[in-house]
Amino acid sequence: MKFVFDLDGTVCFRGQPICEKILQSLSELQSVGIEVIFASARPIRDMLPVIDEAFHHYTMIGGNGSLIAKDGKVIKSHSFSINEINEINNLIDQYNSTYLIDGEWDYAYTGPDNHSILKNLDPANLANNVSLEFLNSVVKVLILTSDNMDELAGKLLKLDVYVNKHSNEDVLDISPGGINKWSALKSLGIKENTYIAFGNDANDITMFENALHTIMIGYHDQLALLAKENISLDGDYEQKIATRISKLSEKYRLLQI
Repeated sequence: MKFVFDLDGTVCFRGQPICEKILQSLSELQSVGIEVIFASARPIRDMLPVIDEAFHHYTMIGGNGSLIAKDGKVIKSHSFSINEINEINNLIDQYNSTYLIDGEWDYAYTGPDNHSILKNLDPANLANNVSLEFLNSVVKVLILTSDNMDELAGKLLKLDVYVNKHSNEDVLDISPGGINKWSALKSLGIKENTYIAFGNDANDITMFENALHTIMIGYHDQLALLAKENISLDGDYEQKIATRISKLSEKYRLLQI
C-alpha cells in the first residue's frame, strides 16, 4: 500500500515546511510498511526545503509529474521537445509574458521582483537562475504575467501540452503533453486503486481519478467531485490532517497491494 501526498495546501502551508505533527504521522506510515510518496507541482529542488531531511530518501514526483527523484536526486525526467519550447517561446514574446521556466534542476526567471512565487523559488539556493537558452531541457513552464492571459491560454491549449490555471493564482502552469501526477505514478509501476491520495487542487485530479481512496484538503470545485473525504482548513487543521493520516494508517497497514 502507498500513500501519495501533494505538498502545498495539502501537508505544508504558506510556504512553510511540513509541521512536526504531520511528519510524525508520515513516519508512522513508513513504520507499518506503507510507502510514502510526495507529488508536487514544485520541481524537486523546491520540494526538498519543505520536507525534513530525514524524508529526503522518499520517492518524490515533481513538476506535476515531469520529474521523479529518489534519495534527493532526479532519476527520471520528461521534457518538452525543442519545437514545443520554440512555439511556447514565440507565444511568450507575442503576449509580452514573464515566466519561471524549470529545467531538471536550474531555472530561468523573468518575472517581477515582488512576485509571490519568489518566496518558494529555490529557498535553499540549490540551483542557478540562468537564461532560457542555457537550460539543457525544459520540464515545466509557469507564465506569471501577460498582456492577455486568457488569449494566451487558448493558444497554448492548441499545442500538445498540458495547461493548468491555478485556482489561487493568476498563472498558467504548463507541462509536457501526457505528463501529470498519475502518469508519473504509473511510470513507477503503481497501478489503479492501489494507493491513497491527498490533494487540494486541479493538478491532483488525475491522481484522484485512479486512487483507491481520496482526501481533499480545503475545497476545490473539480477535485470535490472525486474526493471521498474532505478536511476543512479551519481550527487546528494540521492536527486534523495528522490524525486522519494516523487513522488511515491503522486501517490500511494490513492491506498489502
